[in-house]
Amino acid sequence: MAIELMNEKSNNENILEVSNLKKYYPLSKIAVGKRRAYVKAVDDVSFSIKTGTTMGLVGESGCGKTTVGRTILRLHDVTSGQVIFNGRDLAKVPSRELRKMRPQMQMIFQDPYSSLSPRLPIGEIIGEAVREHNIVPKSQYRAYILKVMKDCGLQPQYFYRYPHEFSGGQRQRISIARAVALKPKFIICDEPLSALDVSIQAQIINLMKDLQEQYQYTYLFISHDLSVVEYLSDTIGVMYLGSMVEMGDKKKIFTNPMHPYTKALLSAVPKSNPDEKMNRIILEGDIPSPVNPPSGCKFRTRCPHAMPVCAEKAPILKEYDDGHKTACHLYSQD
Repeated sequence: MAIELMNEKSNNENILEVSNLKKYYPLSKIAVGKRRAYVKAVDDVSFSIKTGTTMGLVGESGCGKTTVGRTILRLHDVTSGQVIFNGRDLAKVPSRELRKMRPQMQMIFQDPYSSLSPRLPIGEIIGEAVREHNIVPKSQYRAYILKVMKDCGLQPQYFYRYPHEFSGGQRQRISIARAVALKPKFIICDEPLSALDVSIQAQIINLMKDLQEQYQYTYLFISHDLSVVEYLSDTIGVMYLGSMVEMGDKKKIFTNPMHPYTKALLSAVPKSNPDEKMNRIILEGDIPSPVNPPSGCKFRTRCPHAMPVCAEKAPILKEYDDGHKTACHLYSQD
């Protein structure tokens, strides 16, 4: 009944609506007489993204950010939950129909070199899927690929060169060109700047901004760099150990963070003014195992404000201020 109601209330402005998404990986080794253990990589995550906007997804390494992106695109099968893209539940779309929908949903991977085939020239890497999905007529194929390359800052003479002949920034431009060549509506950017120098990062950020303004792309931007997320994103989601702990408009997240984990992340962002003092919040302890997470609130073992109720009951992600949501017992859960 809950799923049916969500479909009835689906917002036409949202290109993507994720509801109660879970992705569990079973462990291969199972002790005799014990229940099967699972790695809860993504555990009951819900959010939505409006068409033409960017949502930033942040959190520590291993919190499930990349798994969310891959599961949305069904590169990993959905354990449970819904992924509504343009009004259709991707978890239930047959493989043949999903293949036809692939051009609308693309992904830019973290490591541009490993995601590019070393055996193919750049023109073929960008154009292989274009030809496969019949994006443009054969007579327009080469001109179209050269136009995409130009839009992404790649020179025409690069058409017959191979990935090993390019720098890291150029390879990422090739990855972006491969994604946008299919005329997608939605692009997942999986830490596309982490392997690049700071100066090159600025160029790639500006390229992505320009492409979004020109073609109205919708981005899910996964990153560790909160300053980049603040610049690119319209909304932000904060993940911890597979769960969403806070989300909302970027201005509200940065000016009024509610969850203790979000406050700790923001306290680590370097200040532009060297004379401004940083009040760094140091979290004690290690991230718990996603196989056996703590009872109640998953963050309680590292939280400086943990209370007895935090161990007894998991907090609900609740809205407190016009789209600003958090999951914490420091605020009313009624």
